[in-house]
Amino acid sequence: MIYQEIAEGCFVDRPNRFIAHVELAGRLETVHVKNTGRCRELLVPGARVVLAKAANPQRKTRYDLTAVYKKDFGLINMDSQAPNRAVAEWLAEQGYDCVKPEYKYGSSRIDFYMEKHTDDGQAQKYLLEVKGCTLEINGTGYFPDAPTLRGVKHLGELARAAGEGYSCTMAYVIQMEGVYEVIPNEAAHPEYVQAAEAAREAGVRVLYLYTQVRPDELRIVGAKYLQQ
Repeated sequence: MIYQEIAEGCFVDRPNRFIAHVELAGRLETVHVKNTGRCRELLVPGARVVLAKAANPQRKTRYDLTAVYKKDFGLINMDSQAPNRAVAEWLAEQGYDCVKPEYKYGSSRIDFYMEKHTDDGQAQKYLLEVKGCTLEINGTGYFPDAPTLRGVKHLGELARAAGEGYSCTMAYVIQMEGVYEVIPNEAAHPEYVQAAEAAREAGVRVLYLYTQVRPDELRIVGAKYLQQ
């Protein structure tokens, strides 16, 4: 996925989850933060950030904050909508006969449903839930960076679907380069760790999706399943 019009500025502060103040071209700009997570290790005063201009010129905030340069590491895309968009582009190239986003299963909407027909004409059904990873500690990715009851619920739904014959995967889009695994973050949410372990025991696979990160782009360039 590509951002059409970008600018770079300097992060000042974040009054709430939805907006931040950024110094841009000598003025203080209020921008929309496209990630409601805490991101405390990323959005520190003085950090260089990437902004994408909003498509709607009438919007109160003219820019979205989409990426940040982390000190001593590099560029991290922190747009929470970008992983699904990048995965949709990637799935279109994976040879599935059918790809449907926002698939209703149980009491949840799973990010993607796919089908692939076998030689005997049967259709294998797939469910894929997508999570974006922006938290890096000593070269390793962690998810989540804050408690996520929704994430726990999705893992439970995938585990149930696996028992019903779906091929189920939890995919982590690593929104930075140089990180090759994502570990469930017990410090942030012990229940998520337990749900992730239960899902794997039920047959849910874990997929790491590696990305190329540029100020104006997030693109999936590799994939690796965690060994069961």
